[in-house]
Amino acid sequence: MPVIEKIEAYKDELTAIRRDIHEYPEIGFEEVRTSGIVAEKLASYGIDVHRGIGKTGVVGVLKGNRGEGKTIGLRADMDALPMEEHTNLGYASKIPNRFHGCGHDGHTTMLLGAARYLAETRDFAGTAVFIFQPGEEGCGGARAMLADGLFDRFPCDEIYGLHNSPYDEPYRIGIKPGTSMAGADFFDIRINGRGSHGAMPEVSKDPIIVATALVQALQSVVSRNVSPLKSAVLSVTQIHSGSAYNVIPQEATVSGTVRFLDREVNEMIRQRMKSIAAGLAASFDVEIDVDIRNVFDVLFNTEELVEGFAEAARDIVGDAMVYTKTQPVMGSEDFADMLHKVPGVYCTVGHAGNIPVHNPGFVLDDGILPVGASLLARIVERRLAA
Repeated sequence: MPVIEKIEAYKDELTAIRRDIHEYPEIGFEEVRTSGIVAEKLASYGIDVHRGIGKTGVVGVLKGNRGEGKTIGLRADMDALPMEEHTNLGYASKIPNRFHGCGHDGHTTMLLGAARYLAETRDFAGTAVFIFQPGEEGCGGARAMLADGLFDRFPCDEIYGLHNSPYDEPYRIGIKPGTSMAGADFFDIRINGRGSHGAMPEVSKDPIIVATALVQALQSVVSRNVSPLKSAVLSVTQIHSGSAYNVIPQEATVSGTVRFLDREVNEMIRQRMKSIAAGLAASFDVEIDVDIRNVFDVLFNTEELVEGFAEAARDIVGDAMVYTKTQPVMGSEDFADMLHKVPGVYCTVGHAGNIPVHNPGFVLDDGILPVGASLLARIVERRLAA
């Protein structure tokens, strides 16, 4: 069975919705306009709407016409990235330093398409819950919704989500059972030394010297402490210090991310980072403060539900276009936090184009919209069959 015919008929409207959201991107917990569009659309479909869950999150609730049954949750993220867009599209971002460079505008639109179709047909037994989440890009949006009682107020038996993928064949759907995506920490390491005139370094405690030594030492944490048979990443992504050519600064900050598939490995990395910082503080006679915070958990797809999700995917794109991934990826996704509360599955859907996400030139293929919407709708129909 191909893309659901009714949803294919929405294609032009879905494209218009997606491009409108794309023009006015909003970053985590600022998705006021976007959540307003979502709420208005859901209400127009006849779906019960609940706003302000996890600050700017929106939840829609729809009961089927086939009687009582389980509750299936479908989730999409809404936030953009704090970066400039360099696509030259006619509908490019109108907001400086805001860009839907990860395709969340598409995810939101796909879920709206699925919600509209299910509201028009209601051919299922039980309840569908449509979860529009803010702040996925490292802001803790899933945790904010959970803290606001997401699954206490809207209990779900299963939950499903997806992400676009410019790395795969167009409309090919990939699912990794079990451990699928890495957990993530962010870190900021602040070095407090002693500033001085640039011509008199002998009276300083130069934090830049310490920062460069720290960056080099951190590169040994994974390569010399983590088994080659286990996966982990430690990346320094920012170094900030100084404001003038002739001033040795007082402070420097080193920031970055750690990715892991094993919590014990994560804890070992944390301890090594703290030990290295303490050693350098003593060696250079400076103060070093280490702030490491978890932002994403490891994403586990519930193995017992993978085949059912794959069957729904085969309905939409055919047997040959659905495959089982054999390796997890070191990217992270905060849908993991929802999957730790409710069993479910997360997949990728390929689309045309080869520019990676989080690149200023990333372009989402609008052809993915009816495919993703059909997949989300079909999993509800299959799991809530009368």
